[in-house]
Amino acid sequence: MDRLVILAPNWLGDAVMALPAIADVRRASPGASITVAARSAIAPLFRLVPEVNDTIVLPRAASLGDVASWRSLGVELAEKRFDAALLLPNSLHSALVAFRAGIPERWGYRAGWRGGLLTRAVRRTSGQHQVEYYRRLVQALGFTNGASEPRVIVPVDARDAAARLLAGSGWDGRVPLVALAPGAAYGGAKRWPPAYFAELADSLAMDGVRSVMIGGPADVPTAREILRALKRPEAMIDLMDRTDLPTLAGVLACSRGLVTNDSGAMHLAAAAGVSVTAVFGPTNERATRPIGDRHVVLVHPVWCRPCMLRECPIDHRCMRGVHVATVLDAARRTL
Repeated sequence: MDRLVILAPNWLGDAVMALPAIADVRRASPGASITVAARSAIAPLFRLVPEVNDTIVLPRAASLGDVASWRSLGVELAEKRFDAALLLPNSLHSALVAFRAGIPERWGYRAGWRGGLLTRAVRRTSGQHQVEYYRRLVQALGFTNGASEPRVIVPVDARDAAARLLAGSGWDGRVPLVALAPGAAYGGAKRWPPAYFAELADSLAMDGVRSVMIGGPADVPTAREILRALKRPEAMIDLMDRTDLPTLAGVLACSRGLVTNDSGAMHLAAAAGVSVTAVFGPTNERATRPIGDRHVVLVHPVWCRPCMLRECPIDHRCMRGVHVATVLDAARRTL
């Protein structure tokens, strides 16, 4: 195997959790050229991953009704003449992309109807952390597992870009920062209440700590709620929807810790070596918690969690029951 392409998961958190498996492949194949094919929102992550030689940006998945777009599947990969493809997503689409690209070896979990498109189809497992799910795949393919903690290297230019952005927003470079990630892509049920984030930022300000709010375009409405609820607005730096992914990693690297919901930012921060305080509600912390001893996961044990619902049909008790004082105490321990 001289040229391997890895089709990456489509969500930031999943992509970060796949990094130990990618490291296992690199360690076993030090001379191979490893390319990651990923959606445009995820591809910049792999600039921070030394095990990866190159990235290819894949277009959005074709719709079932758009026959013309299905005919072009795999063209981005075909010209590279890869020897093998490792499929981390379980979708039929990813298997079709590798098959149509003419890649002779196609490896992945047997899922849905795609088993016939794979040359090595591994039986799926369940009940383990997502990091282990990806590591078991590569282990079944013959790659020895190593460390289980995801790791990224934040380059100097990303750190410098983050420092300039923070300075332009009023940070003097000396006051300690705690990052806040109040959004969550999966749905509103995963979000700790905005009023709680505001109270947390006000409490941190009394300790002489500034908060920096991070997230993407979908998180802007939540950020506005937090800003309206603040009693000490000067203590908050709002970088919501103002960072690309490498700069976001740089902002996290400038911070003493991150307070977050179950989110992609949670996994990125942990991989960058930043201590994380994570509030889990409807999702299962045993499956997607940040890996490592320096992180704190907080839950409110109620009968209905983890429900895995996007929106809470009752009173959001799993998140509202995680009190600000509890989160503040955990966040203070990261300073």
